[in-house]
Amino acid sequence: MNFKKPIFWDYKEPNFLSYLLLPFTLFIRLNNFYLNYKKKIYNKKIKTICVGNIYVGGTGKTPTTIKIFNILKKLKISTVIGKKEYESQIDEVRVIKNYAKIIVDKSRSRILKKAKTNKYKVLIFDDGLQDKNICYDLQIVCFDSINPIGNGFLIPAGPLREKLKSLSKYDCALIKDSNGDIKKITKAIKKINNKIKIFITNFRIKNLNEFKTSKKYLIFSGIGNPNTFKNILLKNRIKIVKEFNFPDHYSYKKSDIIKIKKIAAKMNLEIITTEKDYVKMSKSEQKNIKYLKVELNFKKEKNFINYLKSKINEKN
Repeated sequence: MNFKKPIFWDYKEPNFLSYLLLPFTLFIRLNNFYLNYKKKIYNKKIKTICVGNIYVGGTGKTPTTIKIFNILKKLKISTVIGKKEYESQIDEVRVIKNYAKIIVDKSRSRILKKAKTNKYKVLIFDDGLQDKNICYDLQIVCFDSINPIGNGFLIPAGPLREKLKSLSKYDCALIKDSNGDIKKITKAIKKINNKIKIFITNFRIKNLNEFKTSKKYLIFSGIGNPNTFKNILLKNRIKIVKEFNFPDHYSYKKSDIIKIKKIAAKMNLEIITTEKDYVKMSKSEQKNIKYLKVELNFKKEKNFINYLKSKINEKN
């Protein structure tokens, strides 16, 4: 199912509709309460890292997962990424396969078992903080600084999978610098968990030379936070004339791509999309469409590497 995030979720203050839906958050509260008391799987043969979020979509967890994989690869630590299989999230699996080793299964417990069988030293889960079956060695929660918690309410009244106070049980928070108030977010996080480690990240365009500032562009995407995609282009002086936003993990129909290309041709625009969207299209649909290759970077990468090594018992 394709889901487009309601606009009111990201209001700074809850509106009437949010309060109207507030009673339905009881289901999320009860589910989270139940999950916290489920029997956990402990393991000693492999270290597990979980990169997730409490805000639905658009926090950069997949680029973060790939970045951590590459850091560990440079350290010559045998690592694999684990991704729970969802039909709607095939785009993320395809992107990860372009950069890293991955195990995909409908059960995270089976992913863990396969990783141990293949004698990997570290298993990084892309998503899964709310899956309490596994006792992770390192739990990382990702935020985007421009809109870290939306209106602050749980689904369906707001965009949160868990209340902000859940940060008390997590080890590390990564805040993606999108020109938001990082100091304010850091203060709010530290107020809940003074021991949590916080690192700042940002996106860098790897293929910026493919785009010319003298040209005009049509952009389209089906991701959790389309503003992140748009803002990084604007930051690099890419002229955006037309924009189309689709639901997160949207499965494009042939007619969608034909419509986009017709409008671009009529307005004499070139087309840019995200890598997640590009990998879902056929070869013929990809023609005359460019995609953005982005890499997540840490502002103090050496500090993060030392922290990461300490969590997996590697000597500094």
